[in-house]
Amino acid sequence: MAGQRNQGLQRWGWLLAGAVLASAATMVAPDLLARVAGNAATPRAVTPRGELQPDEKATIALFERSRDAVVFITTRERVRDLWTRNVMTVPKGSGSGFLWDESGYVVTNYHVIEGASEATVRLADGTDYRSTLVGASPEHDIAVLRIKLGDKRLAPIPLGSSGDLRVGQKVFAIGNPFGLDWTLTSGIVSALDRSLGEDDGRAIHHLIQTDAAINPGNSGGPLLDSAGRLIGINTMIYSPSGASAGIGFAVPADTVNRVVPELIRSGRYERPNLGLELDERINARLARMFDMRGVFVVKVERGSAAEVAGLRGVGFTANGSVIIGDVITAVDGKPIESVDKLLALLDDRRGAAQVQLTVTRQGKSVVVPVRTPR
Repeated sequence: MAGQRNQGLQRWGWLLAGAVLASAATMVAPDLLARVAGNAATPRAVTPRGELQPDEKATIALFERSRDAVVFITTRERVRDLWTRNVMTVPKGSGSGFLWDESGYVVTNYHVIEGASEATVRLADGTDYRSTLVGASPEHDIAVLRIKLGDKRLAPIPLGSSGDLRVGQKVFAIGNPFGLDWTLTSGIVSALDRSLGEDDGRAIHHLIQTDAAINPGNSGGPLLDSAGRLIGINTMIYSPSGASAGIGFAVPADTVNRVVPELIRSGRYERPNLGLELDERINARLARMFDMRGVFVVKVERGSAAEVAGLRGVGFTANGSVIIGDVITAVDGKPIESVDKLLALLDDRRGAAQVQLTVTRQGKSVVVPVRTPR
């Protein structure tokens, strides 16, 4: 009996000792875990990255050189309250632009300021300026504003050429997509000499296509080559959703350099007028009627270059039947099928002494040289 009692006491002693050790471990464990967790939560050492890659350095330098010449444009329009008849201005839209020269001329898209009663230009330093509209060319989607910079002098973006662009070369776009100031995106030239129609029926020709991300708010901003030269004005995107889908378009720099000086000089841009009366709707009707392609000369103005060159318009027989005159099929060897394309090609030849019009006359193809007005 005594032996069994001793064994029982011994068993209870071991159990008591185990309980004491477990209690001690429970008190020690939180402190130990805290110390281990504390060691793991300390900041890790930063691994040096080394030098930036040459192309990264070049992109950074391009942006830093160019951003001060890029502006943010906000527009307002006047509206009349239907109840009070009071006139007020309300926000209309926003876009981008860039300084053309040190005199304060700002270039943007026409559709950025279309229908606006006032436009405010914000520089990269955050300064806002009220602007005046100098001139616009809806056919090229180009507008020129002017701000008074006072003593401030900002270098414009160097001007490049779009005539020697190659598909595949790098391009960079700076603008204010969705109001996010001075954003840089990059890509390549995806295609050249694109033509796109607008909602009002006009078409813009010779556009540069790029996959650089262009979104609402980028309109009017510069498209640059890898040398930081202006090669185009970002003008529109092709996207069902309204956001960039990798298909953006820019008005080429050669067009900009032809149109902007004329807008600054006279406030408007006039395409060469050969003295031809043309009409797209009549043209489409005649093309179906006679199963012919080209631009039908409806009428030739008296004393015009077209009359001097001997071009002939549409005539009528005694019973009212239509007699077609000349049908223009090419300008300097470049084929055309629409009035808009004809006008665009004549625009390209602005300043040339003459153009060679290929016309179909009485079933035969002839080339007619026409002097262009100066």
